[in-house]
Amino acid sequence: MRVGLVGLGQMGLAMAGRLVEQGVEVLGFDLDPSRCDAARGRGVRVVVAVEQAAAPVMLLSLPQDRAVEAVLLALLPVLPKQAVLADTSTLDPHAAQRFASAAADWGVDYLDAPVSGGPAGAAAGTLAMMLGGDAGAIERARPALALVAAKLVHVGGPGAGQVAKLVNNLMVATHLAVAGEALRLGALAGVTPEALLPVINAASGRSAATEVNFPRWILPGGFDSGFSAGLMRKDVRLALALAESVGAALPVCGPAAARWEAAAAADTEDFNRVPAAILGGA
Repeated sequence: MRVGLVGLGQMGLAMAGRLVEQGVEVLGFDLDPSRCDAARGRGVRVVVAVEQAAAPVMLLSLPQDRAVEAVLLALLPVLPKQAVLADTSTLDPHAAQRFASAAADWGVDYLDAPVSGGPAGAAAGTLAMMLGGDAGAIERARPALALVAAKLVHVGGPGAGQVAKLVNNLMVATHLAVAGEALRLGALAGVTPEALLPVINAASGRSAATEVNFPRWILPGGFDSGFSAGLMRKDVRLALALAESVGAALPVCGPAAARWEAAAAADTEDFNRVPAAILGGA
């Protein structure tokens, strides 16, 4: 099996390494020479031009719409007919729909395929992948996608995977802010977060924020999840833009989103710093 992978950041590199470990030949491309060096160290066959990464199954892991558009401009003319391009980037759903239409003009299937689980999940092959696009294309790409994602969920047509990812990440951002605020209430009332979390996680107040983020990264002060506050803020902004485009009011999620927008100074730091600051009263 041969897979092309464009974008060798933390997520892309983790997926590439996982594929290589599973016996896949990976053609990798990134603009950053240091990321290319890291990929070579993982057994990836790094190419010097994006066109040289062309393969029957492609994975993209890129930061924003503009980067995806530039890659597609170079890649689509050289991909084989019926190639499947699974884009794991988190994007505006309307952009994903445009990309799917552009790919179809070249006889290529574009899937919006954002993921949840972080670099650790990518390295372990346990990601959840939310897929928008043609069911037949998903089946053609399934042997490769299943090596990095334990859960492949077909949400609907083009753009549906991105809607699912934005709804999910808006909820994650809200859960983290709420958990930080609620745990601070407990602390001010004399019960530490360390004492509260076992109770919450055995009861109905639990969430991934209380079960994973607070005990794994926030309370120990590790802050090495591999996902930055800036990326979460970008996803929250996309979710707010989606809400505006469909006329959805967000009276509960909106104030939590505002906390992330106010944390722009922490963009380069781990995203768990933001709920940690809320817990600390900042």
